[in-house]
Amino acid sequence: MAVSISVVLLLVVLAVIFLRSGGLKVSHAVVCVLLGFFLAGTSMATTIQDGLDATAGVVASLKP
Repeated sequence: MAVSISVVLLLVVLAVIFLRSGGLKVSHAVVCVLLGFFLAGTSMATTIQDGLDATAGVVASLKP
């Protein structure tokens, strides 16, 4: 678990640096994909999923 969290933090830092640099290259996209896979294995995954579900529910309930 401790290794997973440190890998997730490292990938978050790398993703932020890549996004702030202005160009997202193939290597940057790979880092972002790896971040997603490692983040899905943490205890934060359910919280993120609940937040996305709630957001999708709010958007679906909006009437134009």
